[in-house]
Amino acid sequence: MKTVQMTLDEDLVKAVDRVSRQLRTSRSAFTRKALREALARYSFMELERKHRQGYERRPAAVDEFSVWETEQAWGDE
Repeated sequence: MKTVQMTLDEDLVKAVDRVSRQLRTSRSAFTRKALREALARYSFMELERKHRQGYERRPAAVDEFSVWETEQAWGDE
C-alpha cells in the first residue's frame, strides 16, 4: 500500500470519522472502500455512455430483435 496525503473539508473528515467509528473500521479502510465504489460507479457509467453512443451511431433496426420473440417464455402458457 501507498500512503497519500489529501486535503479534505473539515466537515467531511468529521463525517467520515463518525461513520468509520459506527462501522468499527478505520478512516483509511472506509476511504479505500468509498474510492473503490466510486471507481466502480464511474466504470459502469462509462460503459453505459459507450453503449448509448453505439446505439446513437447505429440505432437498432425495427425488426432487429424480432427473431427472439418466439424464444420468450412468460410462464403463463
